[in-house]
Amino acid sequence: MADGMARALWERYEPVHDLVYFAPQAHRAAEALGLRGYWMGYFALRAAPLGPVSPAVVTSGFYVFHPARVARALPDAWEYAAPARVLAAREEAMDAALTGLYGPEVTGSAEFTEAADLAWEAAAAADTTGRVLAAANQALERPSRPTARLWQAVTTLREHRGDGHVAVLVGQGLGPVEAMVLKAAAGESDAGFLRETRKWEPGDWTAAGARLRERGLLAEDGSLTDSGVAARAEVEARTDAAAESPWRALGPDRSARLAALLDPLARAVEDSDLLPPGNPVGLPPRSTPVGD
Repeated sequence: MADGMARALWERYEPVHDLVYFAPQAHRAAEALGLRGYWMGYFALRAAPLGPVSPAVVTSGFYVFHPARVARALPDAWEYAAPARVLAAREEAMDAALTGLYGPEVTGSAEFTEAADLAWEAAAAADTTGRVLAAANQALERPSRPTARLWQAVTTLREHRGDGHVAVLVGQGLGPVEAMVLKAAAGESDAGFLRETRKWEPGDWTAAGARLRERGLLAEDGSLTDSGVAARAEVEARTDAAAESPWRALGPDRSARLAALLDPLARAVEDSDLLPPGNPVGLPPRSTPVGD
């Protein structure tokens, strides 16, 4: 869709999805399951739709994490809580998180239910061929509560986009660390934050930068060259193109309506101080206006 709808919707559903990583309700749910530490909770909550998968599967699908980061959490997490229990706890936590952040007047409104239903329809229509994380989330049952339904729908859409993004990176010959170095060089995330949270060593980061300089994508000072800027733009354009199927199915008018309904919800997350500094999810500033 040449109107930029795929990017406009991503900019608005990503913050809502991100509550699962940063909302206190999600942290408490992980602790109540017996999951030990932030990262075990992160990997279990996100990977649970896949079933009791191995660290190798999650390392591959999540793409940017060092294998050692994943292996410290999985498969041990499944000994504390089976994926079905994790999914049930995740749904309860997200219902509580959205209700707590937006308030019952918002989550009980007709507009909120409309957003949940439109998002669910879009997520159900997403082409998940070759997209394992998206397919696993899409296969989950439709929650009865609008809060849980909205969150699960935007999560399916987010993983759909993410799976496509990984495919683009692989196609462009950009490995996990190279992708993060380029993202940081573009000013979209803090380099140190990305490296440390994904558990890569300084030497891994330096080596990735050297490979990018050899390809002419990174200057000696660590900034993007003109070729690097073009490569980043190409990755984002291809990712947007790969994320179009839900919005083609929903159509331009209803896609724009969903974007308008999500806009204040996304802003509430962004204004809540729940998202840590350093932009760990790499979401760019909102750039695509939409109308209802």
